[in-house]
Amino acid sequence: MLGTGYMDMQTYNNLFNKVCSYENLLRAFNNAKKGKTNLPYVIQFSENLTENLLQLQKELKSQAYKPAKLTRFIIKDPKLRVISKSIFRDRIVHHAIVQILEPLIDPTFIYDSYANRVGKGTNMALERCQLFLRQSSKSGWGGGDKENKNIINGYALKADIKRYFEAVDQEMLLKIIRKKIKDEKLLSLVRTILHNFNAKIKGIGMPLGNLTSQFFANVYLNELDQFVKHELKVRYYMRYVDDFVIIHKSKEVLEYYKQEITRFLTEILKLQLHPGKSKIIPLFYGIPFVGFRIFCYHKLIRKKATKRIKAKLKMWEEMNELGLLEKYTTLEKLIGWMAYAKNGNTYYLRKKVMARFNKLFEEKTR
Repeated sequence: MLGTGYMDMQTYNNLFNKVCSYENLLRAFNNAKKGKTNLPYVIQFSENLTENLLQLQKELKSQAYKPAKLTRFIIKDPKLRVISKSIFRDRIVHHAIVQILEPLIDPTFIYDSYANRVGKGTNMALERCQLFLRQSSKSGWGGGDKENKNIINGYALKADIKRYFEAVDQEMLLKIIRKKIKDEKLLSLVRTILHNFNAKIKGIGMPLGNLTSQFFANVYLNELDQFVKHELKVRYYMRYVDDFVIIHKSKEVLEYYKQEITRFLTEILKLQLHPGKSKIIPLFYGIPFVGFRIFCYHKLIRKKATKRIKAKLKMWEEMNELGLLEKYTTLEKLIGWMAYAKNGNTYYLRKKVMARFNKLFEEKTR
């Protein structure tokens, strides 16, 4: 048994030429350079754009294309993560592949998969989780506290996959893609991209940081989504990358779901639930999901996220004292955090953070 077999039975051949077309590569270049137009490697590639794209096209069509070795570096966000970065030329190829595959495969995904999809994202995931909580309450799970409408009975299975990107079985992923895509040349190119990852165990894992990895992460766990929705017939289920939530009034039912999901992941996808992060929790505690603790009518940003921005502010203050702080680069990072925090009830926190940031640069210009 391979997965649950719920992908649309329509399959596609002759896609390789579409991936390699000049028009698709030019579009991929334009997508890959977004937000990076002034970086030296983008400028260098752009100087001989037509020639560079034609050379890339030639290598792809002849199946002589070989990606460069990935550059690895470590970030703390908040835990240590190993990011593997492709050179710009290879990122164009990643965009070229996803541009062709995504319109064909994304429609097979369930509605409640929210990461790295057009029209989805963090805010929609948070709103949907709140909707599930409110619907659960209306279904007769309401609590007895009339003074607090956020308190409801019931439980949530909150879980994620242990070292997900490091654990994906590459050949299993290719089998899943092959259910939809029959073009062997395109599958061979995908295999080349996957095998470029310097895995601890050969054939296992995908690099964090690649566009293809983000897309394939959804393709792989779509098998779990289909199993949960069609085999277990779960109503209140949602997933963001490898982080997922199931809501039910019965703790015993959630224990059963957890057992069946564990079996499916182990036997079919060769993955494991994270033992410390996969728990059944009462709904009145709120559901920890995508950095927030979610209740029926409000969303609290988690303490880790607050500590993270405070640590960044402190670091920026220290850099400022040494004359190493660049306002616009720092402001770009702050805007990203503010947009994320705005998804919750964080008005006063955002106000304090912005005041501290403004004070930092006021002091610098005096």
